[in-house]
Amino acid sequence: MATATDFKDYYTILGVSKTATAEEIKRAYRKLARKYHPDVNPGNPEAEEKFKDLNEANEVVSNPETREKYDQFGQHWKQAAAGGFPPRETNANAAGFDQYSNFDDFINDLMGGRTRSGQTHYRTSTQQPDDFAGFRSQAPAPDTEAAIALSFSEAWNGVQKRLQLDDETINIRIPAGAKSGSRIRIKGKGRASHFSQQRGDLYLTIELFPHPFFKFSGDNLICEVPIRPDEAVLGTQMQVPTPDGAVTMTVPKGVNSGQSLRLRAKGWKLPKGDRTDLIVKLQIVSPKELSEIEQDCYEKIQASSSFNPRSTLEEVTL
Repeated sequence: MATATDFKDYYTILGVSKTATAEEIKRAYRKLARKYHPDVNPGNPEAEEKFKDLNEANEVVSNPETREKYDQFGQHWKQAAAGGFPPRETNANAAGFDQYSNFDDFINDLMGGRTRSGQTHYRTSTQQPDDFAGFRSQAPAPDTEAAIALSFSEAWNGVQKRLQLDDETINIRIPAGAKSGSRIRIKGKGRASHFSQQRGDLYLTIELFPHPFFKFSGDNLICEVPIRPDEAVLGTQMQVPTPDGAVTMTVPKGVNSGQSLRLRAKGWKLPKGDRTDLIVKLQIVSPKELSEIEQDCYEKIQASSSFNPRSTLEEVTL
C-alpha cells in the first residue's frame, strides 16, 4: 500500500515545473540521464538509483495519458488508473478522498455526481468502472525513453550493448554511424502499460563521450591541426587523421591561423552509407626554440620583409 512517504514527485526528480511542456521534459530528462547514466558512473549505486527514478518519472510524465492521471490523483494515480479506490489515510495528502466510500462515488462526483465550488458537472453512467476497464484494455502502451553513452569508436563501427531495464536485460545492436541525439527504436521492449499491461516501444537516445581530437559541427566532423609558420607561408602537404585512417591534405601557401580546409566525404558515416565532410581548422604554431640556422633565417626574413600585417590598424580611430 502506497503511503505519503512512498510518493515520488516526478516533476522534482526531472527538475521541471508541473506546467512544463513535453519538449522541456524531454530536454531535462536527456540532460540528467547523461549525468547519471551507469556508463558514466560505474559502480555508483546512488547514480544508478537516480537513473532508475529518472526513467520512471520520464515514462509517466512524458506520456499525456499517464501524466493526466498523475496530475489528477497524485500518489494514487496507479490505483485510480486500475479502477481501484485509493487507500484511506489521515495524512493531509489524502484529504479529499476520505469523504468517499468507494471509487464509484469518487468518479461519479468527479464527472458530475455533485456540484462543488460553484462548478456544475454532468452526471455519467453508473457503469463508469466497467467503462474504465474497457478503456484500459484498449489503451495504447506507453513508450519508454532511455539514454546510452558510447565512445566515438563504438558509434563509428556499431556495437552490441546490454541494457538493464528494470529486471530485464536487453541485448541491443546499435548500427554504425550513430551520434549524439540519434534515437533508436526497439519494438515491444518498453515498460508495460498500467492500463492494458501491453508493452510499448523502447526509444534509446545516443550520447557520445567527448573525443580528444574530433568534434561534431552539425553533421560534419571538425578538428584542429597545427602547422609551422613556414608551412603557412609556403604551403605544404601533411597527413591528417580521419575516422578510418590518415589522408594526405594539401595546404595552399599564404593560409592564416584559424582558416579551415574541407576534406570532402572524410567525416562521419550517414545511415545510407555516405560520408559527411571533415573540416580541418589550421592553427599556426611558432617554435619556442630555434637552431642557429633557423634563427639566422628568421632574422633575415624579418629584416628584408616588406609585408606589414598591421597596416590597416593605422586608420583605426575612435
